[in-house]
Amino acid sequence: MTIMPTKSSPTIAHPKRPPPVLICGKCLSRIDDGKKLKQALKSELKHAAAARGGKRAKLVTTGCLGICPKRAVVTASAATLGRGEYVLVEEAKAVREAMAVLLPAQID
Repeated sequence: MTIMPTKSSPTIAHPKRPPPVLICGKCLSRIDDGKKLKQALKSELKHAAAARGGKRAKLVTTGCLGICPKRAVVTASAATLGRGEYVLVEEAKAVREAMAVLLPAQID
């Protein structure tokens, strides 16, 4: 029997893009204009990346995040999850304000 040596420390990877923004797929399917809201979030991520001259954060559709608000979509980022917070977005007009909370160091 061959025993594989264990690594002495974990490997740390530093991505070239900002951390992803998570969006609940279940919430998107339940609200009116869910597709429009997702497109607005993606567009705002592109504008933020262009303003700072880097790559944009990915918008990742997840399963249920367990909050399930009525008439809103649950979103989160590394910054908000680190504080134990989720951002509820009700309509595409509120995306700019949501991005300021989701990516505070990256939005001017």
